[in-house]
Amino acid sequence: MDLEELRAFLAVADSGSFLTAAKSLKLSRATLRRRIDQLEARAGVLLVDRTRAGVLLTEAGNVLATRGRLMVQEASALIESVREVGAEPSGTLRVLLPIGLPPHALTPMLAYARMQYPRLGFRLSFSHDPAAGLIEDIDLAVHFGDTSPAGPWVSQEIARVRLWLIASREYLKQRGTPQAIEDLKQHDLLSWENPQHESRSAEARSWPLLAGGTFPVTPIISTRHIHLLRQFAIAGLGIAYVPDAMLPDPGVAEGELVSVLPNLVGRELGLRLMVPAVLSEIPRIRALIEMLKPLFGTFGY
Repeated sequence: MDLEELRAFLAVADSGSFLTAAKSLKLSRATLRRRIDQLEARAGVLLVDRTRAGVLLTEAGNVLATRGRLMVQEASALIESVREVGAEPSGTLRVLLPIGLPPHALTPMLAYARMQYPRLGFRLSFSHDPAAGLIEDIDLAVHFGDTSPAGPWVSQEIARVRLWLIASREYLKQRGTPQAIEDLKQHDLLSWENPQHESRSAEARSWPLLAGGTFPVTPIISTRHIHLLRQFAIAGLGIAYVPDAMLPDPGVAEGELVSVLPNLVGRELGLRLMVPAVLSEIPRIRALIEMLKPLFGTFGY
């Protein structure tokens, strides 16, 4: 398949207009139409319906658009990986992160990455569920989960994160420290919503026991925003169930946050790096992944 014909078709598919597509590719409309005609001739089927309202994809066109984007991405990745062989990692990496990762955990990791690869830059985006759906315009995603999500990805676990209960010393001084599971019924509870759980709020309302099983809770606040929950706990709003990197919080006295029922409540959850399969061999992406693996142990995961 001719990649220039495919790129022309995808530009039309994305814009719904020959004129807009031609401008985006800096081609004349005649050249663009000729490439679409040639592609339809190769396929032996109509790919677009030309109407007064614009251009609509046929059923065959929709199939080609979905698969064609991956083909163009793969071709671009192949060229880029060859270009980077033997060179110092450089350029901009597009990274997707879970909303609510503590800034004081991200900062040293990015600082270390910049120290190792000073020509490498980052464009950070955030999502409630980085592993959901098709990753577009992203080179690498960080997400929580014990398994690799279905799809054209390469996913690997880089750390195990402890989910447990934390509270401020001041809160426990005023409300008492729970000694058993039943004691939690007398406390204000704050809960993390695991985006990878079958039901978004299921784990927020049913906390796991280390010995197996779960017990029901009614949190006063539940959210996917990990750092926000941690700040609520520091402020003394209640006992929080959160993934914990066990890093000190800036401006918070050592020992101000303490674990609650650490031998009874909680579980471990994987922290994974996910890369679109077509990008997995690009040297700068491989280099960053290999750099991050030992780093999480350094920072307490």
